[in-house]
Amino acid sequence: MSLSLLLDGFERTGFAFDLRSRIPGRGQALGLAGLPGSSGAVMLAWLARAFPERLFTVVAATPADAERWLTDLQHVADTPVALYPQREALGEEEPHYEIAGERAETLAALLEGRLRVVVTTARASQERTRAAGGLRERTLRIRVGVDAPTLSAVVGALERMGYARAATVAEVAQFSVRGGIVDVYGFGMAHPARLEWWGDRLDSLRSFDLTSQRSGGPLDEITVLPIRADPAGAPAVTAPDAGRSLARQSLLELLPGDTLLVEDSPRANLEEVDRSWREAAHHLDLARRMGEDVPAREDLFEAPDLWSKRRGGFARLAIQGTAADLNAGFFPPEPIERDIRRLRSLLAGEVPSLVLCDNEGQLERLDELLGEGGGRLNASLAVGALDGGFVMRSLRVLTDHEIFRRARRLRRTRRYRQAAPTGTTGQLAAGDYVVHLEHGIGIYRGIDSITVGESALDVAVLEYEGGDRLNVPLYRLDQLERYRSGGDDGDQPPPRVHRLGGTVWQRVRDRARQAIQDMAAELLDLYARRKVTAGFAFPPDTRWQRELESAFLYEDTPDQRKATEAVKRALEQPLPMDLLLVGDVGYGKTEVAVRAAFKVVQGGKQVAVLVPATILADQHARTFTERLADFPVKVEVLSRFRTTKEQKAALARLAAGEIDVIIGTHRLLSADVGFKDLGLLVVDEEHRFGVRHKERLKALRTSVDVLTLTATPIPRTLHLSLAGLRDLVLIETPPRDRSPILTFVEPWDDGLLEEALARELDRGGQAFVVHNRIETIETIAARIRALAPRARVAVGHGQMPADALEEVMRRFVAGEVDILVSTMIVESGLDVPNANTMVVHDAHRFGLAQLYQLRGRVGRSHRRAYCYLLVPDAVDPDAEDRLKVLEHHTDLGAGYRIAMKDLELRGAGNLLGSEQSGHAQAVGFDLYLRWLDETVKALRGQGVSGERPAPPEVVLDRAAQLPDGYVASDDVKLDFYRRLARAETSGDIQLLRDELRERFGPLPEPAETLIHMAWLRTVGATLGLQHVLVRGEEARLTFREGAVPRFAGLSAAMDHVQLAVEVRRTVPLSLRLHRLGGEALVPALIRALEAVQEAGRTAGATVH
Repeated sequence: MSLSLLLDGFERTGFAFDLRSRIPGRGQALGLAGLPGSSGAVMLAWLARAFPERLFTVVAATPADAERWLTDLQHVADTPVALYPQREALGEEEPHYEIAGERAETLAALLEGRLRVVVTTARASQERTRAAGGLRERTLRIRVGVDAPTLSAVVGALERMGYARAATVAEVAQFSVRGGIVDVYGFGMAHPARLEWWGDRLDSLRSFDLTSQRSGGPLDEITVLPIRADPAGAPAVTAPDAGRSLARQSLLELLPGDTLLVEDSPRANLEEVDRSWREAAHHLDLARRMGEDVPAREDLFEAPDLWSKRRGGFARLAIQGTAADLNAGFFPPEPIERDIRRLRSLLAGEVPSLVLCDNEGQLERLDELLGEGGGRLNASLAVGALDGGFVMRSLRVLTDHEIFRRARRLRRTRRYRQAAPTGTTGQLAAGDYVVHLEHGIGIYRGIDSITVGESALDVAVLEYEGGDRLNVPLYRLDQLERYRSGGDDGDQPPPRVHRLGGTVWQRVRDRARQAIQDMAAELLDLYARRKVTAGFAFPPDTRWQRELESAFLYEDTPDQRKATEAVKRALEQPLPMDLLLVGDVGYGKTEVAVRAAFKVVQGGKQVAVLVPATILADQHARTFTERLADFPVKVEVLSRFRTTKEQKAALARLAAGEIDVIIGTHRLLSADVGFKDLGLLVVDEEHRFGVRHKERLKALRTSVDVLTLTATPIPRTLHLSLAGLRDLVLIETPPRDRSPILTFVEPWDDGLLEEALARELDRGGQAFVVHNRIETIETIAARIRALAPRARVAVGHGQMPADALEEVMRRFVAGEVDILVSTMIVESGLDVPNANTMVVHDAHRFGLAQLYQLRGRVGRSHRRAYCYLLVPDAVDPDAEDRLKVLEHHTDLGAGYRIAMKDLELRGAGNLLGSEQSGHAQAVGFDLYLRWLDETVKALRGQGVSGERPAPPEVVLDRAAQLPDGYVASDDVKLDFYRRLARAETSGDIQLLRDELRERFGPLPEPAETLIHMAWLRTVGATLGLQHVLVRGEEARLTFREGAVPRFAGLSAAMDHVQLAVEVRRTVPLSLRLHRLGGEALVPALIRALEAVQEAGRTAGATVH
């Protein structure tokens, strides 16, 4: 049923009748009360429908309140609603593009009259900006046609608007230029756009994908809004007579005079405006003392008295909880407390009810639960996430998160997309170690262009022992893999460089391949044996199982749903389960474990959850206890937070079967721990346990179901290789709308930290401060208290009494502590989505993986997250490199891939074990994975053991390369060469050619020749060709020893494309071809060879 039912129900109330007749005029206010839950948003949606000519603006006290109003209105209003968010930065330019873009787009829609409802905060309405003038003067509108601007005009405009020029557009606020093509992704754009000119004429306008860089469908028109409020490089305009267009204005100045303001808590709004004004003076003074050139406070904010005067000029509805001019008389809904019987009896009453569910899945589950009781219900279920329910005389509105007593976490969709991390092995930089399949480990020295005969070729230059150099044509780039070892954070010594023509590499290579063969065979054998061992088959899902899953606080990600189903299916099989669940922290692994544990408990068996750290045991205990609170499940914890006496009592109850779920550290593996009937063992981060503990786990694996969780990622290639050897489930989808983490590497600076902490507290958030020395942690905490006097600061470290540490962590998770100053104990496991600022003191002392894990504590909601890595002025070069990786890249760029690769090495090492890690170290990680994949496929009969047919050596009499003027970036160039080298079919090559044309424009002759060369190599490999030589109007083809092509078909195909054939030798077959006319020699030859290949396929013939 449509949510318009809500508005119709509201319209029938006496309150709506009174409100319509008492709408205040300009300069007047009407106080409202009796509006619980989301009834205020329903009222405003109804007003927007009743008065279609007016603009409504909600002024909330905090960003969280504004987001709540926005989300509610987007669900119930049938008119355009937009948020005008407050700046996170103190200055005029907002560096967070999500916020800057939303501000610009909302202002643009407001100025053009496209908005009906604006939601903002008191502080945002107080801020002054030049953006309105910038939008009027520098908005760029482009459409294909007679008035389209030239390429140079567009490039100049984008530079003035503040757009950054990049080699490849990967995120918003960037543009790139390649020949006659401009890619741009900016504010106001629903999609990134690709513009292509033919001379001075704009020829096409298409969307494109940021990750694949492939073009999409045509666009009629694009509107690009400026990034900066003032033209890049232009002097600031501050004088009143300098032209109104770039004068600073507040939102209240830009609203039409007949706007109706809806004030949520007017008193709190006034307090917020006063506080912003006071704190701005302090922060600006601090910035000036640090030598920054900052505007006057009056330029950035309106003074509170002026703000109050402007606000007083509008018609206002003031929502307040106390006595007011008009009381709606609505009530909060009756508490359900997760009691389905109580809910069913309520819904069967006389007053019709509307139950709103957060998503389709929740609706289906609730519908199923309600349907099991039978009887007719006077209720409708609909998808719609409102913040809170309420009861009107004619309608009761309930929300599923209130029914199941869950907090509602707002998840806003990110406004702008970014290029996803690609699966490439990372870019090669001069000086990197590489592995050549035939010659072993060398050093990559860069790309060079050499002349071979009459042809120019791009080659990768490798240096071997003794300074010997090897030129590897880039079209043979599949022979190279970047060398990466399995060391943590690059602490392994550099590999030994091999000698060209030496025998060491052959021995190393053969040993590694044999070890891979043995391991894969052993894993296959283990897997097969497990399939014939008897296990316990747990029953199918019950009503309670569905209730538990529907009470989950968030919407499942697709991967989380798949993982839940995979685990439950495995539990229902009469075979022992040994499943590894891989997913980053916060991706929902624990929830999958909770669901699995509950299923096992309902099957009458016990569950043990094994974690590597006490703090994690405590957090898991909280999660399991909260999630299973409404069911008869007894959860207990065994860790150093419990006294010896408490532990003894718990063990006795465990042995007697009185405890259903036991959570603990390695204490659970002790000999004195006995279970009545253990059914499932959940192991969190198994690699962090010692060898003795792992042996005990191995013994348990034969008799009980085991679910292993890890947040250390493993490479996708390794997952695919092992997919048939071990039960492995990946959760790769991050929770929706995570924001990238802005990272700074700075020396300790009181001013910087004061501003960072104030910004986090201003938006109602929390912060971590990590200092890894217990003896000085209280000193650091005292400095933090001085920098953030209004914050509640607590200290946590591993040497505190267990109860005290537990209490500190509980208070931080519950939001009772604003800033947690702690040691590395927060590195893994602690999940506080409201904490979005991380300060790491002495960051140079940490490894890359540790820093990545620490930084992963923040950025776990849609809010912009900040990470400050504090270091002394001078640090060692290795530490500086690690910090640069994190500073220069948010969590979605190339730097993230580097950090991820390091973590993947670690994850793969954990999975493969020490002996295999040694072999991976010897031959390089990527080559090891490649061989493992080939071996597994061969053993499982999915591929032929050994290499695919070797491609022929192709020599052409003209340049075959991607010229620098066509593809300027070496990284992009190497990526194309690698993909060309690995192309296995003509279709693969055609796709690559199309992509080059789309991204870089018409192919120049050397690029076309390179594509032809790749075609000849691919088709020639399947036909048994060994050499192809083309010179002028002649070509020579030489076949491999033993290759016997069907000569009649070959001759007919050549005749068809007007190539004369002369046999120069019969064994091995060698042909001379001469062009008689028609198309050019090389395209004709490709067409002929493809015809032979197709004829062979049709006839079912295979050439060996």
